[in-house]
Parts: sequence; structure tokens; C-alpha cells
Amino acid sequence: MNQLTGEGGMLLPGIIVAATILVWASAALPEYLAALLFLAAAMVLHIAPADVVFSGFASSAFWLILSGFVFGAAIRKVGLADRVGGLLSGPLSKSWLRMVGGVVALSYALAFVMPSNMGRIALLMPIVMAIADKAEFAEKSAGRTALALAVGFGTFQLSASILPSNVPNLVMTSAAESALGLHFAYLPYLFLHGPVLGLLKGVALTVCLMLLFPATPAPAGIVEAAPPMSSGEYRLAALLLVTLVLWMTDSVHGISPAWTGLGMACVCLLPRIGFLSSEEFTAGVNFRTCLYIAGILSLAAVVARTGIGSLIGNGLLAVLPLDPARPGLDFGALVGLTSVLSFAGTANGVPALFTPLARVLSEGTGFPLATVVMTQVIGYATPLLPYQASPIVVAMGMARIPPRDGIKLCLALAAATYLVLVPLDYGWFRLLGWIP
Repeated sequence: MNQLTGEGGMLLPGIIVAATILVWASAALPEYLAALLFLAAAMVLHIAPADVVFSGFASSAFWLILSGFVFGAAIRKVGLADRVGGLLSGPLSKSWLRMVGGVVALSYALAFVMPSNMGRIALLMPIVMAIADKAEFAEKSAGRTALALAVGFGTFQLSASILPSNVPNLVMTSAAESALGLHFAYLPYLFLHGPVLGLLKGVALTVCLMLLFPATPAPAGIVEAAPPMSSGEYRLAALLLVTLVLWMTDSVHGISPAWTGLGMACVCLLPRIGFLSSEEFTAGVNFRTCLYIAGILSLAAVVARTGIGSLIGNGLLAVLPLDPARPGLDFGALVGLTSVLSFAGTANGVPALFTPLARVLSEGTGFPLATVVMTQVIGYATPLLPYQASPIVVAMGMARIPPRDGIKLCLALAAATYLVLVPLDYGWFRLLGWIP
């Protein structure tokens, strides 16, 4: 019985994981409550050790998220968000296309210089919300929702085309190097994924946002000269600049962006030196989202530890319609496999589940091993539901976007990706010689 239900078995863990995912997808319960119920059930029923069940709280991503909320609250309090938002709102407010496209482009451009998804969201969201205020978009309005989702989706999905700027990319390259002996360089990777997964997907994201959330920004009017920066703004700007430099040079000094962010967030909370009081910290940090993210990360760890992910992967592998004579169908099947795996392992866990299957998939498709590994990027960069990508969840939490709006955009952008961008990606892979 223990083989089915206890630690090391898969039946009971599979039921708990499936039930949690179903609750998240249907929004039947608040997302944080579903996460807490998963953690409680996992411990009461002993489906995995405590260090695995609660690994989400030990993850660097969790602490980077918490730090991001602190930065966002500080940026708003000292007025830095309003200042930068005021500078950008004039050029962007001339049309809805320019505003949405500008925010998407800004999210993508920042990924080239700042490697952390969570850090980028922490910096951008207060600024973009200030732009929404200048455009006179009310709370929960279509315009405000679109701009917040542009930050979340643009930050996560488009950054998958830049090798060091996305956590799943780092997991994938690490797994490919250790298990398969493959090494991927920055420029070849960017040239392979940038045109379709970066630029064209940015266009698709902009179109989807404009169609799903139509709005008309208020005209900028007469731009008044901004008052001089306060001492708080100068100090916070200097702190953010130092943080950004440390994030960009983490490969040099060896300190994870999460711990750099946590240290700087503590500075923001120090009495007299910092910017936020205890009450402002409590009000500025969305602890519901933090618990949700911890639950997502813990669920992915449980899936990997119990072998559920490998079981799903091998089962799907047995039914995939792979045929070397039909490379286009094989390409679509590999991308689809990645999408299915992301339901259980989320985007961060997909590379750990997919990469070990690459040799068998290479034999079944006739694709080079490196090509098989690269196809997964398209899949994990296209979540079908928000919970599959924690940066999107964080962005929605910071702007208090209802789950249904995130789900709506996920499905619309996924449809555009699979119907239009995947065939274009297949042609691009062939043109570059990645597919014989």
C-alpha cells in the first residue's frame, strides 16, 4: 500500500498534485489557500520529505519575489514611480497601440541588461502603474489590466529568447550540459529564438492585449516641469542602481540576484535609513502572492521528487506521433509535449523533465540532439494558464489582476503561438539548418 500512497509512490501524490492544479486553474478557491492546502496535505499524508514539500520557501525565486514587492512599495512611496511614469506617459499616451507596444518593448529591452524576471517586474510594475494613473485608467479597468499583463507576459515570455534572462533557460542549459554534454552560446541562441519567440511574439502579445482589453488613454495635456528630486528619490535611485549593477554582474561576484535583492530590501526597511515603516511593509507586500509562488515551486519539487514528471513524460512519449518522414509534425509534437509537461512541473520544472528525454526524442524524430533540446523553449515560454509561469503570477499579484483576465490572455496568446508562430519557428529552424 505504501508503494501507492506513501513516500516513493505516485498514486496519492498524483491525486494531490492534480487536485491542486485543478483548483488553481478553475479559481475554485483563492490561490494562496490552494497552495496552503497542498502543503498541508503533502505533510499530513507524507508524500515527500519536509525539505521537499517546503522547498518553495527556500527557493531563491521566493525571496526575490518578496524583495520585489519591497522595492515596488518603496518606489511608489518616495515618488520615483510617478516621476518616471510622468516622463514616459507623454510619448506613450498618443495612442493605445503606442502605449501597449511601448510597455511590451520596454519589458523585452530590459531583459537584455537585467537577468532576473522578478527583478524586472519589481522595477517596471510601479512605473507602468504610474503610467496607467496618468492615462486615467481606474482600478480594474481594461486599460490598467492590459498594461499590467504587458509587464508580466512581456517579461516572462519574450525573455525566453535571451539565454541568461529566464530561469527555465538556465535550468535547461544546466541540464543539457550535465546530462547531454551540450553547450549553448549567447549569440547563436539569440539568433535562433530572437526573431520569432522575441520580436514576432512581442507583436502577437501587443495585438492580443489590444483586442482583449480595448482602452483609450487620456491625452497627456500640458506637461509641467517636474519638481526637483527629493533626497529620498536620490537615495532610492542610487540603491536601485547598485542593485541593478549587482544583478547584472552576478556571474562575476557569484552572489545570486535573490540574495542581493534581499539585502537591498532590508536596507529599504531599516529605521531612519530606509524608506518603509512596518505598516507600509505589511501593506506593500502581497503575502497572498508570495504563498502562491511558494506553493507552485514546492509542487514542482514534489513532482520531480516523486517521479510523477518522468512518468508523465514517458507515458506521453509512448503515444507521440513521431516519424522522421514528417519533420513538421514532429516539431509540433515536441512543442506540445513541453506544454503538457508544464501543467505538472510548471515552466521552471519543464527542462528538468524534458531534457532527459532528448536522446530518445532525437532518435524518434531524426532531429539533432541540440534541436530537440531547443524546441522545449517554445513550449515552456507559452504557458496555457498563469500558474505555470511564476513571474506572470507575481505581476498579476502586484497589480491585483483577476485570474480570469490572465487566463484569457494566456489562452489567446497560446492560440496565436501554436497557429502562427510555431509554423514560422519551424521554418526558421530549417532555414538556419537546425532541422535537416
